[in-house]
Amino acid sequence: MEDLTGVRALVTGGTSGLGRAMAEALAEAGAEVAVTSRSAERARAAAERISGAVGIGMDTRDEEAVAQGVDGLLEAWGRIDLLVNNAGIGMRTVNPRFTTEPQGFWTVPVDGFRDVIETNLTGYFLVARAVTPSMLAAGRGRIVNISMNHSTMNRRGFTPYGPSRAGAEALSRIMAADLADTPVRVNVLLPGGITETGMLDGVDLPAGASILPASVMAAPIRWLASPAAADVHDRRIVASEFDPEAPRR
Repeated sequence: MEDLTGVRALVTGGTSGLGRAMAEALAEAGAEVAVTSRSAERARAAAERISGAVGIGMDTRDEEAVAQGVDGLLEAWGRIDLLVNNAGIGMRTVNPRFTTEPQGFWTVPVDGFRDVIETNLTGYFLVARAVTPSMLAAGRGRIVNISMNHSTMNRRGFTPYGPSRAGAEALSRIMAADLADTPVRVNVLLPGGITETGMLDGVDLPAGASILPASVMAAPIRWLASPAAADVHDRRIVASEFDPEAPRR
């Protein structure tokens, strides 16, 4: 396991699912970790179950809330070495039966569309926008944006989740291009399949569907935070295919 002692990591949406798994993995390797949730109480409760972690109430859709959360963490820590943009919501928020009864984009509630886009895309932008200046000033930093399979982005009935993830990937590529000549590295990490998270609660999955554990994200996120990935930039890493012995393959 990588030694991440001294690394200070902010994991948005780190109270459950993929975020929780990544926060725990980073903390187990020695990193100091902050997890966020829209609910400050939930963030603090989750942090108490992760060694040495702190919990921050932060609605990633809200510019002021993001600024306050990031500024408070920078005041406490002095710097943020790693941002894991993970906070997101899924299809069941607009259609609980999306796997068995996909609905056309024209039937999607406008408020539901906006909420998913604001969380899964605008949220990534707002948090990265708030954190990046401090990384540039420190002369180092890693940003990892969490995504999903390309098939999810253009699947029938997957408005607005598919467009939100496609937008986040495009944003990641542009972020990487904008930061190419700086010490700040930007990469994309995705599970590589249906993953056991709260987004599946109450969802009817196809018979025999293969479900990945959230812990599939542990090894690649630790590697991306380590010195071994210091020069890794603008990469799209699939966790289920990650090979720590040949990570550049």
